[in-house]
Amino acid sequence: MSLLESNPRFLNTVLLGGTFTEKLEAIAKAGFNGVEVWQQDAEKAVAETRQQLDALSLARTDYQVLLNFDGAVGEKHQEKRQEALTMMTTASALGSPMILVAANTAACDPQKIVADMKWLCHHAKALDLRVAYEAMSWSTEIDQCDKAWQIIQQVDADNLGLVVDAFHIFALRRTLQDLINIPREKIFLVQLSDTEMPLGDDALKQIARHHRLLLGEGNFPLTGLVAYLDKLGYTGPVGLEVFNDHAAKQDCAGVAQRAKEALENILMKGSTDAEE
Repeated sequence: MSLLESNPRFLNTVLLGGTFTEKLEAIAKAGFNGVEVWQQDAEKAVAETRQQLDALSLARTDYQVLLNFDGAVGEKHQEKRQEALTMMTTASALGSPMILVAANTAACDPQKIVADMKWLCHHAKALDLRVAYEAMSWSTEIDQCDKAWQIIQQVDADNLGLVVDAFHIFALRRTLQDLINIPREKIFLVQLSDTEMPLGDDALKQIARHHRLLLGEGNFPLTGLVAYLDKLGYTGPVGLEVFNDHAAKQDCAGVAQRAKEALENILMKGSTDAEE
């Protein structure tokens, strides 16, 4: 069975403009069965948000994003632990099975990363939550998937796994070699986006936060990534995380529909490549 047929499809709300309700309705109408929910989407109205998602039969792919947590220094260390506890409580109340943690992009003590992630996984487990750890292309220490995998191995928690984000792999001109030897069951989430290569270092954050493209509109080797995951037997969620200021100003229903079509097209091409 190919990715086209089996894997849950999600859309991150960040692509769309409009109210949160309008975004959710557009995502459901487009045929996605899951959504990545941001803290700002839900933290002030958890019960209402859960009711909206349930009414539209939208799974909560993950709740995000815990920033600058791993290896936080000074006063930030305890502040981030308290933020994590609050976030996990909200995720549980929302019905999300997973929280997303982005590798620290601020002041970071690399000697604390493993201990911090062990602490996080311990508290997440008490709430039956999984923790998805994402290497960020501008992270202070963990900027690549293979580095994140090393941390995951050292933490050795069954509820800790990897986020494979196409942007953060290919924007650094990395390859699928970074994913070699990572078992399929330790990949918890796959986020796809596109852009035009090459990217200058100075433009990396600007493009990441404002100008990512829908799948097929740039030149990332996405079909190769999909083919690799298909051959690996990855069965988890796959979807789009596309920050694009222009798209956010357009009709959200139309953008969501184009996003779904672009996703299906890439998954079809990747699955076909995997069969060859």
